[in-house]
Amino acid sequence: MNGPRTLALILAAGSGQRAGSAAPKLHRPLNGLKNALQRSLDMFCSHPAVSCVRVVSALGGPSEAVVEAYGLESLIPGGATRQDSARLGLEASPGFDRVLIHDAARPFVTHAVIDRVLAALDTHDGALPALPVTDSLRRGSDIVEDEVDRTDLWRVQTPQGFRFDAILAAHRDAPPGATDDAEVLRAAGGTVAIVEGDEANFKLTTPADFVRADQMLAAAMISRTASGYDVHRFGPGDHIWLCGVQVPHSHGLIGHSDADAGLHAVTDALLGCISAGDIGEHFPPSDPKWRGASSDRFLTHARDLILARGGVIDHVDVTLICERPKVGPHRDAMRQRIAELLDISIEAVSIKATTTEGLGFAGRGEGLAAQAMATVRTAR
Repeated sequence: MNGPRTLALILAAGSGQRAGSAAPKLHRPLNGLKNALQRSLDMFCSHPAVSCVRVVSALGGPSEAVVEAYGLESLIPGGATRQDSARLGLEASPGFDRVLIHDAARPFVTHAVIDRVLAALDTHDGALPALPVTDSLRRGSDIVEDEVDRTDLWRVQTPQGFRFDAILAAHRDAPPGATDDAEVLRAAGGTVAIVEGDEANFKLTTPADFVRADQMLAAAMISRTASGYDVHRFGPGDHIWLCGVQVPHSHGLIGHSDADAGLHAVTDALLGCISAGDIGEHFPPSDPKWRGASSDRFLTHARDLILARGGVIDHVDVTLICERPKVGPHRDAMRQRIAELLDISIEAVSIKATTTEGLGFAGRGEGLAAQAMATVRTAR
């Protein structure tokens, strides 16, 4: 990479006690999707000016698995305070010209904000994004005592950018108590520029912040519904596979794979939600490698395609059409299996069954059919 070598140091060692949840706040899915740490990593890992991304957090916690999944260098153990964590991250990462220090609790940082911070480092030792204070300010406890002049007051954000050697030296000499890295550098005599921040780059601190994050993400998504349908003929055998469950029966089902009509229908419905063709395009029946294959593989493939596009599977509804076998005794097991395969709640899976009153191929007991509907949220 040409130009200065830039490190992105993501601080994820905080406990998040004010977030109102037993789960670590940085690992709570936002709108059912990626968590705050993952979203922060996505932005810095994809920025063309960032040479390396490292995470500072507690060893043995959920951050370690995220770091491994992203293929990053090993996690850097954090300290007792944010200031300690930043210093430890710097000490563990020599050899860079610039560093961006970012709070993982700000998951909606953009490339544009990062660009502005980096550009300011051409002429300053440090830079931070900020927004001007626009509300009127008052001082007081139970009653108003006086007005506070809001001129030149700013709401500070991250990432804060620095020339690497300058901020490392400042941290080594800094007394405890600094609220952020810019204050550490400024106290050491360095200059810190202010660049334009972004209202969306807010910090997840309280339960209300998570509501705001979910609402913001939901507004950027659209719900799509699609259907799937499949039919298989009965043949020799003593069981069938239906919605991922082995069901004893006087016959088997004939098909290139395991002939699970329920999962085939759900797979097509999910593929339809993202306009990704049908099951035959992804798993051609002419290909011998799919002979006798478990339909679990087809369904999880469709799931993974949706997740790769940032989608969320909201609901799946299956109608099984047959005279025999009876579906009722196996309904809960079918719902559970589909929920497991799609990694969704069992409450988001519906299984119904009906007959054709003796009419048609299903009524004559020649085979069975399955119809499915799926609802998926994806980016607009």
